[in-house]
Amino acid sequence: KIYKAKDYKDMSRKAANIISAQVIMKPNCVLGLATGSTPIGTYDQLVEWYNKGDLDFSEVTTVNLDEYKGLPRTNDQSYYYFMHQHLFDRVNIDPERECGRYEELIRSLGGVDLQLLGLGHNGHIGFNEPGEAFEKETHCVDLTESTIEANKRFFASADDVPKQAYTMGIKTI
Repeated sequence: KIYKAKDYKDMSRKAANIISAQVIMKPNCVLGLATGSTPIGTYDQLVEWYNKGDLDFSEVTTVNLDEYKGLPRTNDQSYYYFMHQHLFDRVNIDPERECGRYEELIRSLGGVDLQLLGLGHNGHIGFNEPGEAFEKETHCVDLTESTIEANKRFFASADDVPKQAYTMGIKTI
């Protein structure tokens, strides 16, 4: 289903509505979450509703879409760090429910109930470039030059940009 939005704020609110409905309908749901600039407004809206007492994340489990290989959690460019900064540290998500062991954890949880995704400029989903096999599960990828170039702005120097990442495969998504 495609939702049209008039601007970023409207898109963020609509995405937050979908996520909050999932959390309300199934308090122990599994949310697949993405990083990047696009979902920040959505996370801010969820935090606002949480602060008003409208949402409870205490039973929610999350799985991140992807993570840079070799980047420690403490690095401010790791996706672990991003999710804590923009959502986890701002709501009552139980840290023990956060994930790192993608496929094993996802299977043991019965799958992802709702996955937030963004499409890249070239159509990539997570770090899955167009043309990736649909049957791939979570895997390690060599980042393309265009992805490395696009991510340079987030790092102190071009040499700091990771060259590989773990990502949910299209089959998992």
